[in-house]
Amino acid sequence: MNYERQIEIFVDYFKRQEKKREDFKIGIELEHFVIDQDTLETISYYGKGGVGETLKELEEKGWTGIYEGENILGLYKGNKIISLEPGSQIELSIGPEKNIKDLEKEYFSFLRDLIPILEKKNQTLITLGYHPVSKIEDIKIIPKQRYDYMFEYFKTRGSHAHNMMKGTASLQITVDYESEEDYIKKFKIANGLSPVLYALYDNGYYFEGGIWQKHSLRSFIWANCDDDRCGMARGSFIEGFGYGKYAEYILNTPPIFVFDGEKTYPTGNKLVREIFDPDKYSIEMLEHVLTMVFPDVRTKKYIEIRMMDSVPYPLNFSAVALIKGLFYNESNLEKLYKFVEDISEEEIVKAKKDLFEKGLQAKYKGKTLLEIGNYLLELATHALSEEERKYLKPLEELIRNGKNPYEITKEKAGFGKKESLKWCLLNNIKAFR
Repeated sequence: MNYERQIEIFVDYFKRQEKKREDFKIGIELEHFVIDQDTLETISYYGKGGVGETLKELEEKGWTGIYEGENILGLYKGNKIISLEPGSQIELSIGPEKNIKDLEKEYFSFLRDLIPILEKKNQTLITLGYHPVSKIEDIKIIPKQRYDYMFEYFKTRGSHAHNMMKGTASLQITVDYESEEDYIKKFKIANGLSPVLYALYDNGYYFEGGIWQKHSLRSFIWANCDDDRCGMARGSFIEGFGYGKYAEYILNTPPIFVFDGEKTYPTGNKLVREIFDPDKYSIEMLEHVLTMVFPDVRTKKYIEIRMMDSVPYPLNFSAVALIKGLFYNESNLEKLYKFVEDISEEEIVKAKKDLFEKGLQAKYKGKTLLEIGNYLLELATHALSEEERKYLKPLEELIRNGKNPYEITKEKAGFGKKESLKWCLLNNIKAFR
């Protein structure tokens, strides 16, 4: 294979995704666990009352099903797509919008369709970084071939790879870039802020049915998943990083499996560069291999910021407002670029390790993660319109009280697991009218 030509193809793809500044939008992906309201145990994809049945019922509300064979594995409606993570976590992807209120409107629409279906089954949605009750070995993988390949591949990787697949849920936000220079700046800033974002939205107090005694559980799981494709994209802070270096990161990572236009087949430990034919590739294959790495910050048609745990409404939309205020304001970008430009990958890794032990009080660049979070909040507050500033309120309250979601649940834990997690449930349809 012609390696230089392979790099050129990916670089050209990234260049084609550049947007004019006036066309910048922000997108969101929200993951949820489906649980039994009484026991908090996970609801499987399979059988009567299962998640598969629920997806079928959504078809009756105007959603169009996405099938693999006879199995419904997702749906779409307007600019919304529902997909399933390996452990039947329901992910909602909302197409990018200019205004946060339009994303919020689409989220409410999704909840209004789904919650009544779940209520009839004594089920609900819960938003957490990790499943509070069910253990990994008790969670069945959905009937999706790609997940079977991933499950087998990850048996040879990190100690918590299967926990990542079946037990975690996240909140992901996407931002646009206008040039390679803008891309580099935003990509480095997002990586540089990763310990702070993990800390602010840490929502994993329970692990495998018990209590997680440290902090940032989901970050810990990712750090023990697969060094080839998790953590930080290799080379993010070396001189010369840009489209080409990210392309090389992709090309030198195993894709686990590929789709050749007719069937999906596993590729084992072969690297993308050994498989990707620059003379015969399809855009579908190119976009597929971009999704088969899972770093904190990922490049697709946009920059995807992936550090935040799944958190309940309205805290989830505070993350959207925070990212928009930081990344779509030129003054803030310059300030943040100065903040991260002398940071090394080693410093970021160290800050994450400190985060596991000390939570918001972990030190990074001479300040606590809480102090840096407060600084980010101030920057975003001054950058947003009055209408969108209100979305920051839930985060503002947490930071003012020196807390994050982990701490909220911890404070309530003495009342029992069910009571401590009530605030993470999405079962009040009146709240979303």
